[in-house]
Amino acid sequence: MKKTLTVLIAAGALLGAAGCSAPQDTTAETCARVQTVGAGPTSNADQAGMIRLANRLRPIQAAASEELKAPLHSIIDFLDESAKETPDSAKLQELQGSYTEAGQALSAACSGGQ
Repeated sequence: MKKTLTVLIAAGALLGAAGCSAPQDTTAETCARVQTVGAGPTSNADQAGMIRLANRLRPIQAAASEELKAPLHSIIDFLDESAKETPDSAKLQELQGSYTEAGQALSAACSGGQ
């Protein structure tokens, strides 16, 4: 039991270190990845679709360009709250502004450089 726990902790530490050293995408690469995910069948407006979309955006946000990290984070936060069984309407209202701004920033960054 103790050896198994030690192995799991070591594996977790290695995975964490590997995540920290992952290369960062350029803005164009990030845009291409976001557009691929957004065009896919998981971009439905229902609860399950929002969960799938947020989960597909998470790895993109982790390697996103500095310019697009914050907008992607705002979008994921909004999708997470919207997908809850009982979303907090006050929190959704608060997140709506950042979600809209994030969409505009993402749109500007992805259409302006191409």
